[in-house]
Amino acid sequence: MNRFQKGFRWMGIGLLGIIGFISCNNTASKAGVSDKDSLAADSAKEAYLAKTGSGPKAPEQPFVADSNKLYVYLTFDDGPQPGTLTCYNICKAEGVKATFFMVALHQQRKRDGKQLVGMIRDSYPQFLLANHSFDHTMEHYIYFYQHPDMAFNNFMRAQDSLAVPKKIIRLPGNGGWVLQNHVKTSHLVRAVANRLDSAGFNVIGWDVEWNFSHTNARPVQSPEKLAAEVDSAFSRHNEHIRRNVVILTHDRMFQRSADSASLVKFIQIIKQNPNYVLETVDHYPGIKK
Repeated sequence: MNRFQKGFRWMGIGLLGIIGFISCNNTASKAGVSDKDSLAADSAKEAYLAKTGSGPKAPEQPFVADSNKLYVYLTFDDGPQPGTLTCYNICKAEGVKATFFMVALHQQRKRDGKQLVGMIRDSYPQFLLANHSFDHTMEHYIYFYQHPDMAFNNFMRAQDSLAVPKKIIRLPGNGGWVLQNHVKTSHLVRAVANRLDSAGFNVIGWDVEWNFSHTNARPVQSPEKLAAEVDSAFSRHNEHIRRNVVILTHDRMFQRSADSASLVKFIQIIKQNPNYVLETVDHYPGIKK
């Protein structure tokens, strides 16, 4: 190999090295841009998911009750069933809060049961999903409560099946209460109430009931009459805890248009009173967090 050929060879090697260096720098630069874009995309995705409620949510802000207000808790029992979606849509349209105590077995029996349960669960803080047992005791109340271990497991099964977000229960066919350092129940349900209390659960009873006919499931009181009963509970101090009234209703009461109109009317009457605030029961005084 002559001197000219050797020089040409070394020039080629040098050029390849320069090209390789430039290529590596370009690749590294592109990788850097890609990482930044990826981080930005992930950040935007997290922000979107948090905003839409489809991902991790911001920590729940502590609730502070207004001592100048009277709190009303509208609760619906036994869903999902015919009438559940009507109650949901009415409360949504009226912009009021409500609590749905649901039965896990009804979720399985109703074709759109899981969808309804999920819709309510995902609508917090306007709506709260709560536990009303797995099978509503199959209507065998005495037997159910006389076997507290069985009853306790029934509630735990519902808690898991419904994916209930908070430890809040209503006893089927019974208005017992279990709160922080507070148990008030009949003798029949005391054993299971104590079990639930030890496991950190709350049990919510009621102060005013919107009764229904057992022949056709239609509301008994007019909306005006029910509103007067709420007023009376406050004025006569018939609440379980002062300045708080829990109302028991059932989803199936409002299947018919005339009856759903009664629910709308009642909500509107309550909203007209500037002293009343409609809330979900997780903000009831004494609730264990």
